[in-house]
Amino acid sequence: MRVPVKKTYKLFVGGKFPRSESGRTFEPADAPGTNVARASRKDLRDAIVAARAAQSGWAGRTGYNRGQILYRLAEMIETHAASLVDEIRACSRKSQAAAEREVEASIDLVTWYAGLPDKLQQLLGAQNEVSGPFFNFSTVEPSGVLCAAAPDAPSLLGALAVSVPLIAGGNTVVLLVSEASPLVGLALGELLAVSDVPGGTLNLLAGQRDELLPEMAKHRDVNGLLFAGTPDPELGAASADSVKRVRWADLPERDWSKLDKLCTLHWARPFVEVKTLWHPKAP
Repeated sequence: MRVPVKKTYKLFVGGKFPRSESGRTFEPADAPGTNVARASRKDLRDAIVAARAAQSGWAGRTGYNRGQILYRLAEMIETHAASLVDEIRACSRKSQAAAEREVEASIDLVTWYAGLPDKLQQLLGAQNEVSGPFFNFSTVEPSGVLCAAAPDAPSLLGALAVSVPLIAGGNTVVLLVSEASPLVGLALGELLAVSDVPGGTLNLLAGQRDELLPEMAKHRDVNGLLFAGTPDPELGAASADSVKRVRWADLPERDWSKLDKLCTLHWARPFVEVKTLWHPKAP
Protein backbone atom coordinates (compact mmCIF):
# COMPACT_ATOMS: atom_id res chain seq x y z
CA MET A 1 0.00 0.00 0.00
CA ARG A 2 1.20 3.46 -0.82
CA VAL A 3 0.65 6.63 1.19
CA PRO A 4 -1.21 9.28 -0.85
CA VAL A 5 0.58 12.62 -1.21
CA LYS A 6 -1.87 15.34 -0.32
CA LYS A 7 -1.48 18.73 -1.94
CA THR A 8 -0.58 21.70 0.23
CA TYR A 9 -1.88 24.94 -1.27
CA LYS A 10 0.81 27.58 -0.93
CA LEU A 11 0.97 31.27 -1.68
CA PHE A 12 2.47 32.53 -4.95
CA VAL A 13 4.79 35.50 -4.41
CA GLY A 14 7.52 36.75 -6.70
CA GLY A 15 7.25 33.65 -8.88
CA LYS A 16 7.82 31.31 -5.92
CA PHE A 17 5.58 29.21 -3.68
CA PRO A 18 6.19 30.17 -0.04
CA ARG A 19 4.19 29.03 2.93
CA SER A 20 2.94 31.78 5.18
CA GLU A 21 5.72 33.28 7.28
CA SER A 22 3.46 32.82 10.30
CA GLY A 23 3.12 29.10 9.67
CA ARG A 24 -0.67 29.41 9.77
CA THR A 25 -2.98 27.30 7.63
CA PHE A 26 -6.74 26.96 7.37
CA GLU A 27 -9.23 24.44 6.06
CA PRO A 28 -11.91 25.71 3.68
CA ALA A 29 -15.37 24.79 4.89
CA ASP A 30 -16.15 22.79 1.74
CA ALA A 31 -12.76 21.04 1.61
CA PRO A 32 -12.08 19.60 5.09
CA GLY A 33 -8.66 18.04 5.49
CA THR A 34 -7.08 20.41 2.94
CA ASN A 35 -4.25 22.62 4.16
CA VAL A 36 -4.21 26.13 2.70
CA ALA A 37 -1.52 28.64 3.65
CA ARG A 38 -3.11 31.61 5.41
CA ALA A 39 -1.34 34.83 4.46
CA SER A 40 -0.35 37.27 7.17
CA ARG A 41 0.22 41.00 6.95
CA LYS A 42 3.94 40.26 6.56
CA ASP A 43 3.16 38.03 3.57
CA LEU A 44 1.17 40.90 2.09
CA ARG A 45 4.08 43.30 2.52
CA ASP A 46 6.43 40.77 0.89
CA ALA A 47 4.05 40.42 -2.04
CA ILE A 48 3.90 44.20 -2.50
CA VAL A 49 7.71 44.35 -2.51
CA ALA A 50 7.77 41.63 -5.18
CA ALA A 51 5.15 43.47 -7.24
CA ARG A 52 7.09 46.73 -7.04
CA ALA A 53 10.31 45.04 -8.11
CA ALA A 54 8.57 43.57 -11.15
CA GLN A 55 6.57 46.63 -12.14
CA SER A 56 9.07 48.55 -14.27
CA GLY A 57 10.03 45.44 -16.21
CA TRP A 58 6.42 44.48 -16.91
CA ALA A 59 5.41 48.03 -17.86
CA GLY A 60 8.52 48.34 -20.03
CA ARG A 61 7.47 45.47 -22.30
CA THR A 62 5.61 46.30 -25.46
CA GLY A 63 1.86 45.92 -25.43
CA TYR A 64 2.23 43.23 -28.09
CA ASN A 65 4.55 41.21 -25.85
CA ARG A 66 2.26 41.52 -22.83
CA GLY A 67 -0.58 40.28 -25.01
CA GLN A 68 1.48 37.28 -26.12
CA ILE A 69 2.19 36.38 -22.50
CA LEU A 70 -1.48 36.62 -21.54
CA TYR A 71 -2.37 34.44 -24.51
CA ARG A 72 0.15 31.90 -23.26
CA LEU A 73 -1.67 31.95 -19.90
CA ALA A 74 -4.92 31.18 -21.74
CA GLU A 75 -3.15 28.25 -23.43
CA MET A 76 -2.03 26.91 -20.06
CA ILE A 77 -5.54 27.15 -18.61
CA GLU A 78 -6.84 25.28 -21.65
CA THR A 79 -4.16 22.61 -21.26
CA HIS A 80 -4.90 22.10 -17.55
CA ALA A 81 -8.67 22.53 -17.81
CA ALA A 82 -9.46 19.08 -16.37
CA SER A 83 -7.40 19.65 -13.22
CA LEU A 84 -8.92 23.11 -12.73
CA VAL A 85 -12.38 21.60 -12.94
CA ASP A 86 -11.36 19.18 -10.19
CA GLU A 87 -10.03 22.07 -8.07
CA ILE A 88 -13.30 23.98 -8.43
CA ARG A 89 -15.40 20.96 -7.50
CA ALA A 90 -13.14 20.13 -4.54
CA CYS A 91 -14.04 23.39 -2.84
CA SER A 92 -17.57 24.05 -4.03
CA ARG A 93 -20.84 22.29 -4.69
CA LYS A 94 -20.72 22.92 -8.43
CA SER A 95 -21.61 20.15 -10.81
CA GLN A 96 -19.12 18.86 -13.36
CA ALA A 97 -20.87 20.77 -16.14
CA ALA A 98 -20.95 24.04 -14.17
CA ALA A 99 -17.26 23.76 -13.29
CA GLU A 100 -16.41 23.09 -16.93
CA ARG A 101 -18.38 26.18 -18.00
CA GLU A 102 -16.46 28.30 -15.50
CA VAL A 103 -13.09 27.10 -16.81
CA GLU A 104 -14.18 27.68 -20.41
CA ALA A 105 -15.34 31.20 -19.54
CA SER A 106 -12.01 31.84 -17.80
CA ILE A 107 -10.12 30.85 -20.94
CA ASP A 108 -12.30 33.16 -23.04
CA LEU A 109 -11.80 36.04 -20.60
CA VAL A 110 -8.00 35.77 -20.63
CA THR A 111 -8.00 35.45 -24.43
CA TRP A 112 -10.09 38.63 -24.72
CA TYR A 113 -7.71 40.59 -22.50
CA ALA A 114 -4.71 39.17 -24.36
CA GLY A 115 -5.85 41.28 -27.30
CA LEU A 116 -6.06 44.48 -25.24
CA PRO A 117 -2.52 45.59 -24.27
CA ASP A 118 -1.40 46.73 -27.72
CA LYS A 119 -4.68 48.57 -28.29
CA LEU A 120 -4.87 50.63 -25.10
CA GLN A 121 -3.02 53.57 -26.65
CA GLN A 122 -5.52 53.73 -29.50
CA LEU A 123 -8.53 53.24 -27.24
CA LEU A 124 -7.60 55.61 -24.42
CA GLY A 125 -4.91 57.86 -25.91
CA ALA A 126 -5.33 60.62 -28.48
CA GLN A 127 -3.66 63.23 -30.66
CA ASN A 128 -5.22 66.48 -29.53
CA GLU A 129 -5.87 69.58 -31.57
CA VAL A 130 -4.21 72.68 -30.07
CA SER A 131 -3.92 76.31 -31.05
CA GLY A 132 -0.22 76.80 -31.75
CA PRO A 133 2.82 75.21 -33.43
CA PHE A 134 2.75 72.08 -31.29
CA PHE A 135 1.87 68.41 -31.43
CA ASN A 136 -0.15 67.38 -28.37
CA PHE A 137 -0.48 63.69 -27.47
CA SER A 138 -2.34 61.89 -24.67
CA THR A 139 -0.41 58.72 -23.83
CA VAL A 140 -1.35 55.80 -21.59
CA GLU A 141 0.85 54.55 -18.74
CA PRO A 142 0.16 52.04 -15.93
CA SER A 143 -0.66 53.25 -12.43
CA GLY A 144 1.90 50.92 -10.79
CA VAL A 145 1.32 48.36 -8.03
CA LEU A 146 -2.30 47.41 -7.39
CA CYS A 147 -4.09 45.18 -4.88
CA ALA A 148 -7.23 43.25 -5.77
CA ALA A 149 -9.66 40.99 -3.93
CA ALA A 150 -11.65 38.31 -5.76
CA PRO A 151 -15.28 37.43 -5.05
CA ASP A 152 -16.02 34.23 -3.16
CA ALA A 153 -17.66 32.78 -6.28
CA PRO A 154 -16.95 32.03 -9.04
CA SER A 155 -13.51 31.36 -7.60
CA LEU A 156 -11.44 31.00 -10.80
CA LEU A 157 -13.34 33.32 -13.13
CA GLY A 158 -13.71 35.93 -10.39
CA ALA A 159 -9.98 35.89 -9.59
CA LEU A 160 -9.09 36.40 -13.25
CA ALA A 161 -11.78 39.05 -13.79
CA VAL A 162 -10.31 41.39 -11.15
CA SER A 163 -6.63 40.79 -11.95
CA VAL A 164 -6.14 40.24 -15.69
CA PRO A 165 -7.54 43.69 -16.71
CA LEU A 166 -5.01 45.29 -14.36
CA ILE A 167 -1.95 43.44 -15.63
CA ALA A 168 -3.12 43.94 -19.22
CA GLY A 169 -2.64 47.66 -18.56
CA GLY A 170 0.99 47.17 -17.45
CA ASN A 171 0.35 47.12 -13.70
CA THR A 172 1.57 44.48 -11.28
CA VAL A 173 -0.95 42.99 -8.87
CA VAL A 174 -1.30 41.40 -5.44
CA LEU A 175 -4.49 39.35 -5.52
CA LEU A 176 -6.39 37.97 -2.53
CA VAL A 177 -8.19 34.91 -3.87
CA SER A 178 -11.62 33.69 -2.76
CA GLU A 179 -11.74 33.23 0.99
CA ALA A 180 -14.43 30.55 0.81
CA SER A 181 -12.99 28.62 -2.15
CA PRO A 182 -9.25 29.36 -2.35
CA LEU A 183 -8.02 26.12 -3.94
CA VAL A 184 -8.37 26.98 -7.60
CA GLY A 185 -7.19 30.55 -7.05
CA LEU A 186 -3.91 29.34 -5.57
CA ALA A 187 -3.64 26.59 -8.19
CA LEU A 188 -3.56 29.41 -10.74
CA GLY A 189 -0.03 30.14 -9.50
CA GLU A 190 1.15 26.84 -10.95
CA LEU A 191 -0.02 27.99 -14.39
CA LEU A 192 1.47 31.46 -14.00
CA ALA A 193 4.83 29.86 -13.25
CA VAL A 194 4.89 28.08 -16.63
CA SER A 195 3.18 30.71 -18.80
CA ASP A 196 6.03 33.26 -19.21
CA VAL A 197 4.41 35.73 -16.78
CA PRO A 198 7.43 37.36 -15.05
CA GLY A 199 7.71 36.62 -11.33
CA GLY A 200 6.06 39.31 -9.23
CA THR A 201 3.63 40.42 -11.96
CA LEU A 202 0.68 38.61 -10.37
CA ASN A 203 1.04 37.49 -6.75
CA LEU A 204 -1.56 35.28 -5.06
CA LEU A 205 -2.51 35.30 -1.39
CA ALA A 206 -5.16 33.36 0.53
CA GLY A 207 -6.55 34.38 3.88
CA GLN A 208 -9.17 36.46 5.62
CA ARG A 209 -10.46 39.61 3.94
CA ASP A 210 -11.04 41.30 7.31
CA GLU A 211 -7.35 40.91 8.12
CA LEU A 212 -5.74 41.76 4.77
CA LEU A 213 -7.96 44.31 3.04
CA PRO A 214 -7.36 47.08 5.62
CA GLU A 215 -3.61 46.53 5.25
CA MET A 216 -3.90 46.79 1.47
CA ALA A 217 -5.80 50.06 1.86
CA LYS A 218 -3.24 51.54 4.27
CA HIS A 219 -0.04 50.43 2.54
CA ARG A 220 1.72 53.48 1.09
CA ASP A 221 3.42 51.65 -1.78
CA VAL A 222 0.12 50.54 -3.31
CA ASN A 223 -1.22 52.78 -6.07
CA GLY A 224 -4.75 51.43 -6.41
CA LEU A 225 -7.35 48.94 -5.21
CA LEU A 226 -9.98 46.83 -6.98
CA PHE A 227 -12.12 44.88 -4.54
CA ALA A 228 -15.07 42.62 -5.32
CA GLY A 229 -18.04 43.43 -3.11
CA THR A 230 -19.99 46.41 -1.92
CA PRO A 231 -18.16 49.67 -1.13
CA ASP A 232 -16.72 49.89 2.37
CA PRO A 233 -16.35 53.49 3.64
CA GLU A 234 -13.67 52.49 6.17
CA LEU A 235 -11.44 51.01 3.49
CA GLY A 236 -12.04 54.06 1.33
CA ALA A 237 -10.99 56.34 4.18
CA ALA A 238 -7.87 54.27 4.88
CA SER A 239 -6.80 54.45 1.23
CA ALA A 240 -7.29 58.22 1.09
CA ASP A 241 -4.18 58.79 3.22
CA SER A 242 -1.96 57.86 0.26
CA VAL A 243 -4.42 59.02 -2.44
CA LYS A 244 -5.05 55.57 -3.94
CA ARG A 245 -7.46 54.93 -6.76
CA VAL A 246 -10.23 52.71 -5.39
CA ARG A 247 -12.87 50.82 -7.34
CA TRP A 248 -15.42 48.24 -6.20
CA ALA A 249 -16.46 45.41 -8.49
CA ASP A 250 -20.00 45.49 -7.15
CA LEU A 251 -21.67 43.02 -9.50
CA PRO A 252 -24.75 40.91 -8.78
CA GLU A 253 -23.79 37.28 -8.27
CA ARG A 254 -25.32 36.21 -11.59
CA ASP A 255 -23.20 38.72 -13.54
CA TRP A 256 -19.89 37.19 -12.40
CA SER A 257 -20.46 34.44 -14.96
CA LYS A 258 -21.36 36.74 -17.87
CA LEU A 259 -18.46 37.58 -20.15
CA ASP A 260 -20.21 40.64 -21.56
CA LYS A 261 -20.08 42.11 -18.04
CA LEU A 262 -16.44 41.10 -17.44
CA CYS A 263 -14.73 41.66 -20.82
CA THR A 264 -14.84 45.47 -20.93
CA LEU A 265 -12.60 48.47 -20.32
CA HIS A 266 -14.60 49.18 -17.15
CA TRP A 267 -11.90 47.89 -14.77
CA ALA A 268 -8.84 48.49 -16.94
CA ARG A 269 -9.51 52.18 -17.60
CA PRO A 270 -9.35 53.52 -14.00
CA PHE A 271 -5.91 51.99 -13.41
CA VAL A 272 -3.95 53.61 -16.21
CA GLU A 273 -2.64 57.16 -16.26
CA VAL A 274 -3.36 59.30 -19.32
CA LYS A 275 -0.54 61.85 -19.62
CA THR A 276 -0.20 64.74 -22.05
CA LEU A 277 2.95 65.41 -24.08
CA TRP A 278 3.74 68.58 -26.02
CA HIS A 279 6.18 68.68 -28.90
CA PRO A 280 7.00 71.70 -31.06
CA LYS A 281 6.54 71.44 -34.81
CA ALA A 282 8.01 73.45 -37.62
CA PRO A 283 5.93 76.49 -38.59
